[in-house]
Amino acid sequence: MRVIFFFFFLLLLLVFFSRRVWNMSRKDAEMKFNREEDEEDDDGEGRGLEAWERTYADERSWESLQEDESGLLRPIDNKTLYHAQYRRRLRTTTAARIQKGLIRYLYIVIDLSRAAGESDYKPSRMMVVARQVEAFIREFFDQNPLSQVGLVTLKDGVANCLTDLGGSPESHIKALMGKLTSSGDASLQNGLDLVQSLLNRIPSYGHREVLILYSALSTCDPGEIMETIQKCKASKIRCSVIGLSAELYICKYLCQETGGSYYVALDEFHLKELIFEHAPPPPAIAEFAVANLIKMGFPQRAAEGVISICSCHKEAKVGGGYTCPRCKARVCELPTECQICGLTLVSSPHLARSYHHLFPITPFDDVSPSVTNNPSKLPKNCFGCQLSLLNPGNMPAPSVSCPKCEQFFCLDCDIYIHESLHNCPGCESFRHSKSVATVA
Repeated sequence: MRVIFFFFFLLLLLVFFSRRVWNMSRKDAEMKFNREEDEEDDDGEGRGLEAWERTYADERSWESLQEDESGLLRPIDNKTLYHAQYRRRLRTTTAARIQKGLIRYLYIVIDLSRAAGESDYKPSRMMVVARQVEAFIREFFDQNPLSQVGLVTLKDGVANCLTDLGGSPESHIKALMGKLTSSGDASLQNGLDLVQSLLNRIPSYGHREVLILYSALSTCDPGEIMETIQKCKASKIRCSVIGLSAELYICKYLCQETGGSYYVALDEFHLKELIFEHAPPPPAIAEFAVANLIKMGFPQRAAEGVISICSCHKEAKVGGGYTCPRCKARVCELPTECQICGLTLVSSPHLARSYHHLFPITPFDDVSPSVTNNPSKLPKNCFGCQLSLLNPGNMPAPSVSCPKCEQFFCLDCDIYIHESLHNCPGCESFRHSKSVATVA
C-alpha cells in the first residue's frame, strides 16, 4: 500500500512540473514570436518610407525645445551654431587674396531625365532642383551683376538650350518653370558639346563656367565623351557637377580635368549649400588673369511717352527702357548686351556692386573671454542694429568686433555686413566723422 501511494505521489509531481515547464516554454515562444513580428513590422515600415519621409519620421521635435526662465517652452536657439559654420566658410574664402573673375558666363545644365522624377527628395528631385536653381539665379545676379546665365536641359538623350546667356533672372526662371517634365535618359556628352559650342562665342575676357545638376546614375552618349572633356579643357571651361544620387567616375574625371568641383548632395539643405557655393566668383584661370580693357556703355533712361521697338523682344513698347549710347537701340533692362552693335550695357551701381569681390571686408573677431567675463568692458548695444548684446539676466551674448574700428556687432549684423552690405558701419562712420573734422 505504501509503495502504491509513493508511486502515485511521484506521478502527480511529474505531471505538475511538466505542465509548468510546458507553460513557460509556450509563453517564451509567444513572446519571441510577438517580438519578431513587431520587428518585422518596424522594418517593413522603415523600408517603405522614402528618404525624405524617414527624415521627418526620425525627427524628435520635442528635443528641440527648452524651458526658459518663466517655465514656458521655446525652441532652442541655433543661431550660434549657424554663425560658427558661416565664419568657417568666410575664413576659407578670404584667407588669401586671389584674383577672381567678375564677368562670368555660366550655363546651368539641369538633368530632366526619368531619374529626376524620383521621390527621394520631396516631392521629387526635379522640383527640389527647380526651387534651388530659382533661388540661386537671384543670388547669382545679386553678387555678379555684370555676369550672364543660360539654362540647358538634358532629357530623352539630347541637350536643349532652354535660355540663351542673359542678365534677366525673371526670364530664366519663367522658362525653367514652364519646362518641368522628366523623361528618357541623360546624355552628358551632348550637354557638354552644346555648352562648349555656345561658350566659344563669348569674348576672351569672360570666364566660362558650367554647373551641372545631375540626377542619373549613367550617361547615354553617342560618341567618345573623353574627347569632349578635352575640348572643354582646351576651351578653358570650368565644369562643376553636383550629383543627386551617387558618385560617378565620369563626373569626377570631368571636374578634375577642367578645374571644377564635384559633390554629391545628401539632402535638400545640403544641396542648397552646394549650389550657393557657386554664387561668389571663383579664382580666375591663369590665362584670364591678365588685365583687359572692356568697352562698356552707360545708357540713359528713355522717355516715358515715347514709342520704340525693343531690340530684346522685337516688339513695340511704350516708354521705359534704356537707349544704347552707340546705336540708339532700345533695351528693356540692364545689364545686357546690345542686340544691334554688341556693346556691353551696364549702369554705375552694377560696377559698384562688383567692387566688393575685389576688396572683401576683413572677417570680424570673436569677442575674447576676458571682455565677456567683464560686462563693464562690453557695450550694451550692437553698433549696427542697436539691439542689446546682453541675454536675460544681464549675461553677455555672443558677439564680434571689427579689428579696424573696434566696434561690437551682434551675430546677425555680422552675417548681414559680410553677405549683403559689404561695408563696415563702424569704419564708414569713423571715415565720415574724420572727413567732417578735416573740413571744419
